[in-house]
Amino acid sequence: MSLPKKSSFFNQAPRFWERRGPTSLVLWPLSKVYGWINQALDLLNELNLGRRKPQVVPIIIVGNIRVGGTGKTPIVIALAERIARMGWKPGIISRGYGASTLSAPRQVHSDSNPAEVGDEPVLIAKRTDNQFPIWVHPKRTLSIQSLLKQDPSVNVIISDDGLQHRSLLRWPAREGGRDIEFVVRDQRGEGNGFLLPAGPLREPASRERDATLMTGATAPSNHIDEYFLGRRAFTLGSQLGTPYQLNNPSNTQSLATIADKYLPNKIAAIAAIGNPQRFFDDLLRHGIAGKCIGLADHASYTPEFFSAINAECILITEKDAVKCTSIQDERIWVVPMSLEIPNTLSDWLQSILQRPDPNQYTL
Repeated sequence: MSLPKKSSFFNQAPRFWERRGPTSLVLWPLSKVYGWINQALDLLNELNLGRRKPQVVPIIIVGNIRVGGTGKTPIVIALAERIARMGWKPGIISRGYGASTLSAPRQVHSDSNPAEVGDEPVLIAKRTDNQFPIWVHPKRTLSIQSLLKQDPSVNVIISDDGLQHRSLLRWPAREGGRDIEFVVRDQRGEGNGFLLPAGPLREPASRERDATLMTGATAPSNHIDEYFLGRRAFTLGSQLGTPYQLNNPSNTQSLATIADKYLPNKIAAIAAIGNPQRFFDDLLRHGIAGKCIGLADHASYTPEFFSAINAECILITEKDAVKCTSIQDERIWVVPMSLEIPNTLSDWLQSILQRPDPNQYTL
């Protein structure tokens, strides 16, 4: 069975990233160099030699310091829906990871081609039924300009990733501003606590942020115990929805039915996301056991890949489903997942977004 494309070193996280050992210690000097380079870039960024200007609307960045996905996209969806119910008009921007070269910002709709704009933006559009304007481009400032020009009524923008995007000038809430920086943390935590390439971190765990959003059951880590003391954090509960058939979404069956109907050796679960194990663990909590196939994040699929799988029921994530629209296989069922935004988080968000624009008082 041939694996889908787009496997890479960083998408297939090496095991030594999780625990300190000989390999990570050998690479540690390179991590120090990586850290020094980032510190120098941060210093240049703070000097703002390019005279970057702040945005006219608040920016909410949902990012992570660990390489690979930590479940940001479901949080972006949940935040947009919750903020809209609070009376705001959110727009969404994304880099469009995995997309073909974007020469200019592009708007994303539910019927957009994931190969051209990225799988995650298409997933957001599908899940929200095109309720929010979504624009993609590697340079987020260009996406913001295009979005606001097309939809000037938008009064808050959510960025799917972007903590390390230095060209996006912001005034964080912790400094009295109304821009918000979230770091998403899943059950893998910070691994061995080292920066790249000795560990999985793009920035130190001590990185400033307005709040940490924790998904899944977080495991304790000896490297970040002190970091969590006194910092704002919110735990987001996830819930699997009712699976629907890929080529006939109106046909559904419950997770309990799948667990009772198929033997474990006749079930295959497939996930090409940042942390496939979380999807498999969620299924297991619903009594569904079977063959688990974890692939590189953003991997693409072919009919031949699924044909080679010996199973009567194949379960995939919604992120995978947007790349499988042309595949006609009645065995494939899509398992939706949603996150719950706690009231404490929405209340805090409202208090920040309602602040007057601090930039109008600066020279």
